[in-house]
Amino acid sequence: MNNLTDREINEAKKRTKYIYPDNISHEHNDCIKIAYEWLDAQKKNKSQTTKRFMLKHYIQEWSGKYISTSDVEVAATLHPEINGQYPFYNISSRLTEPSVSRLENIGEPEHSNTNRNKHKSEIYKLHE
Repeated sequence: MNNLTDREINEAKKRTKYIYPDNISHEHNDCIKIAYEWLDAQKKNKSQTTKRFMLKHYIQEWSGKYISTSDVEVAATLHPEINGQYPFYNISSRLTEPSVSRLENIGEPEHSNTNRNKHKSEIYKLHE
């Protein structure tokens, strides 16, 4: 579990190269922490994937919270092992289902849902 600070996250927001710079939307810094944890669980490749993943949706379904594309982009900027631009990061196409214990120390924004009923473990090839 990485303890990202609000200051680190806010600095990363300024450095992030957004795919839709005119449509940047951040729900809450905790959502960026959630996206970071999901990305952290993935196996990293040397090169970027050419496969288009629905990363935002996978992270939302795993966490039960709304996650914006912008949140995922900032999380990728923060992660020292993640390269590429959304959704083509250097993660394995054999996705790893992160342990829900990764969510334990992340606060819950009041305005986000906490519904994991859309989560599908079967999309993952590996499990923490």
